[in-house]
Amino acid sequence: MASQVPVSRKLKEFIINKQGVSVVTTARLHMGFFDLNGNLGRKFGSIGVSLDKPATSLQVFAADTISVEGPSAERGLKIAQAIAQSLDIPHGFHIRIQTAIPEHAGLGSGTQMSLAVGSAINQLFNLDLSLRDIAVLTSRGARSGIGLGTFAHGGVIVDGGRGEGTDVPPIIARSEFPQEWRIILIFDRSHTGVHGAEELEAFRRLPEFPADSAAILCRHLLMQALPALAEHDLPAFGQAIRELQWRTGDHFAPAQGGRYASPAISKILGQLEADGVDCLGQSSWGPTGFAICADETDARALLDALESRYSHFPQVEFVLCQGINSGAQISTCSVE
Repeated sequence: MASQVPVSRKLKEFIINKQGVSVVTTARLHMGFFDLNGNLGRKFGSIGVSLDKPATSLQVFAADTISVEGPSAERGLKIAQAIAQSLDIPHGFHIRIQTAIPEHAGLGSGTQMSLAVGSAINQLFNLDLSLRDIAVLTSRGARSGIGLGTFAHGGVIVDGGRGEGTDVPPIIARSEFPQEWRIILIFDRSHTGVHGAEELEAFRRLPEFPADSAAILCRHLLMQALPALAEHDLPAFGQAIRELQWRTGDHFAPAQGGRYASPAISKILGQLEADGVDCLGQSSWGPTGFAICADETDARALLDALESRYSHFPQVEFVLCQGINSGAQISTCSVE
């Protein structure tokens, strides 16, 4: 990968035809790790689902220099420069970011931006990189392969965690997310989740996760969550996810200030649990929370109730969305 990439015939065609590459990818929920103990030789392992929104959408065109505009432009530029330097790409390019998943909200914004930028550059310069190559180039997939799985395939993704020789956690299962189910995202705009160096330090300081708890969570995943998805059984799926949330959330509590990162979202999720909502929790390090409903009618009724009940929380926003069972969209676009 270190040798200089020649200017391809394909890039020349893009320039002549005044075309570029468009990538649209969406956020994901990271619902929890099921083996934080790792005494079998693999650690982490997680389950997550691709969402239809919010999205990161961008366009990449050949240019004289490397430049980026739009939301999260600073992050996009760092990713672009790192890729160009690693591959010694001999031509500039401009990235126009149209929308970006909120940063440090627990929705996978960094991974999706990295894969989107990398995939666009790959297509523009005809580099023949795999998604795994892009992840390694951009230092993604350190603990979870959920973001790569949702970018590639959408749906509900289970990854197998990290072994001694793992560079990117392998995807070991995928399921369709039931089309009738709906997801309410709960944002706290005043709070950011643990990330970067703080995240690394948090993992270093956390105590050992009990092996018996990891065994219980693996059983909930294999014998409850995945069969429940196949049968569209939301109460059973929700029970498995709540178990993941309780055990991992309490394990992470010293690093994030409680079972959930945001006090406001913690209060909301506690009330939803008391009200009997089947499936709820926090995505990754948060602060974004989620609740899954059986259908559109139930979701809109719950959304109305939440907006009314918590109107005194100005920093909190509720967004209705759904799972998406397809991966990122990569296509040719015209230079405007």
